[in-house]
Amino acid sequence: MKVLIDMNLSPQWVPVLEEAGWEAVHWSRTGRPDAPDHEVLDYARSNGYVIFTHDLDFGTVLAATKADFPSVIQIRTQDVTPAHLGQLVISALRQFKQHLGAGALITVDEKKLRARILPLQS
Repeated sequence: MKVLIDMNLSPQWVPVLEEAGWEAVHWSRTGRPDAPDHEVLDYARSNGYVIFTHDLDFGTVLAATKADFPSVIQIRTQDVTPAHLGQLVISALRQFKQHLGAGALITVDEKKLRARILPLQS
């Protein structure tokens, strides 16, 4: 699985995810820092990436467009550092690997993990 880390998360996530066995790239290495969400989504879709973000707008775009890909894993907590959430995110990636491969929106917060299969239903 390939993970595209959004601009709102630190590039420090790259080695954390790579050490856990995933190919990872930070958006700053791939696209414009000010790129709109649809550009990030299009890139991820075209190149087979799962988007990893702290931006809730990706879920909104997926719902509005009834898209079935790319998968998105979003963090819903204040401390989004790898030191704080690294193990939880790795656990979520492992737990929901099949979902992410098929198209899903995974939500991670400090108390629970949630998976919603794409396309999202209203």
